[in-house]
Amino acid sequence: MKRFKLRCLSLLCALAVLPARAEIVVTDVGGTRVRLAAPARRIVSLAPHITELVYAAGAGERMVGNVEYGDFPPAAAKLAKVGGYSRLDLEAIVALKPDLVLGWESGNLPAAVARLRALGFTVHLSQSNRIEDIAGELEQIGKLAGTEAVAGAAATAFRQRYAGLATRYSQRPPVDVFYQIWKQPLMTVNGQQIISDAIRLCGGRNVFAALPILAPTVTVEAVIAANPEVIVASGMGDSRPEWLDDWRRWTTMAAVTRDNLYFVPPELIQRHTPRILDGAEKLCAHLETARGKRRK
Repeated sequence: MKRFKLRCLSLLCALAVLPARAEIVVTDVGGTRVRLAAPARRIVSLAPHITELVYAAGAGERMVGNVEYGDFPPAAAKLAKVGGYSRLDLEAIVALKPDLVLGWESGNLPAAVARLRALGFTVHLSQSNRIEDIAGELEQIGKLAGTEAVAGAAATAFRQRYAGLATRYSQRPPVDVFYQIWKQPLMTVNGQQIISDAIRLCGGRNVFAALPILAPTVTVEAVIAANPEVIVASGMGDSRPEWLDDWRRWTTMAAVTRDNLYFVPPELIQRHTPRILDGAEKLCAHLETARGKRRK
C-alpha cells in the first residue's frame, strides 16, 4: 500500500509540472485581439476563399458552416449554408453555435460582423491584399484551429512556389495589362487588389493601378486611352467569356492588334487562396506569350 501511495504521489507531482495548454491569442487584420481558450472545434466561414483556406490549413473537419459559392474543396459544398458573404444569415450562424467565425474584412458587412461580436461570438477578420499574405493567413487559421503542423507545411510550400514564380517572371520586361472583371458595368481592379499583385508578380503593370477603389468601374474610352498591350478577363465560370472578344472592334489598341486577349478562370485568380498561384502561373504564361509577339 505504501508503494502504491508513493506511485500515486509521483504521478500527481508529474502532472502538476506539465504545462497547461496556453490560451490562443492572435490579432486579426482589424486590430482585434482574438482569444480562444482551446483550439476551435466549430468553425463558420463567411467567405468562399476563407472556406478554402480552412481546408488548406488542415481544419476542414472543424467546419460546420459555409457561405454560398464556398465550393472548394468539394466537401465544403455539403456544409450548412449561412447565406452569401455580403448577405449573411445571422440566424443560421447562431443556430450552428460556432466557437470561431472567420470573416472577410472587405467583403462582409461591418454591421453583420459587429452584430455577431455583440452576440458573444469570436470573430476573426482577414484581408489578403498581397499574395504573400496568404501564407500568413494559413498559419493564423492553423493556430486558431490547433492544426499548426499542416498549416505551417502548406504555408512553406506556398512561399517556395511564390518565390519561384517571382524569380522567373517578376523582372521580365514590363507589360501593360488591363484586367477585366466584368462587362456591364465595365469593372477592373486597382493596385491594392490582390489580382494586381499577381500582375506585378508576372512582370506586368496594371494600367488602372492608381485608381482609389479596389474594384472600380471604368469606361471603354479610358481603356482605349490606356492602350494596354494585354487584356485579361475572368468572368463568372470556367469558360472564356464571349464579351472578351468585343474588344476586337477597337483596332487601335495594342492588345487587339497583337491578339493579346486572354482568359484566366476566376476561381484561380480572384480567390485569396493557395490556388491563386495556379492562376498567376497562367497569367505569367500569357504575358510571356505577349512578350514573344513583340519580336514578330
